[in-house]
Amino acid sequence: MSGGTLIALAADEIVMSAHAVLGPIDPQIAGMPAASIIKVSMEKPLSEIDDQTLILADIGQKAINQLKRSTRELLSTTMSPDEAGALADKLTSGRWTHDYPISADEARELGLNVSTDMPTEMLELMTLFPQPVGRQGAVEFGPGASGADTRQG
Repeated sequence: MSGGTLIALAADEIVMSAHAVLGPIDPQIAGMPAASIIKVSMEKPLSEIDDQTLILADIGQKAINQLKRSTRELLSTTMSPDEAGALADKLTSGRWTHDYPISADEARELGLNVSTDMPTEMLELMTLFPQPVGRQGAVEFGPGASGADTRQG
């Protein structure tokens, strides 16, 4: 969801269907929320934190700062600098889990320009591209569905 949310934040208006959601854009470091790594490094005594956690916390803080800056820039065309900064903080800070669904109503409450007037033609077009059930890779490689490389050579 977070990649789609970043794209949506660049738009003047976000059009969402009734079941669509956005998601937080909090950075993930080594498969863990950057904000949580930073929290652990701040709450435990330094002597009880291994070097890897400290390094991940440093990388995590840099990732959050970078993403906040980029998010403020994306939002600056539709919001005041203060509003863009506040929303960038909310979306990148780890206040929600990474998979938290932000509905159209909540996105509006956050200050985003959201419409739910999804054209029927768009919904019909989306039915031509059914999504796989379960957790599968989003991209299939190779000429066959199995992803096996059948090239000779």
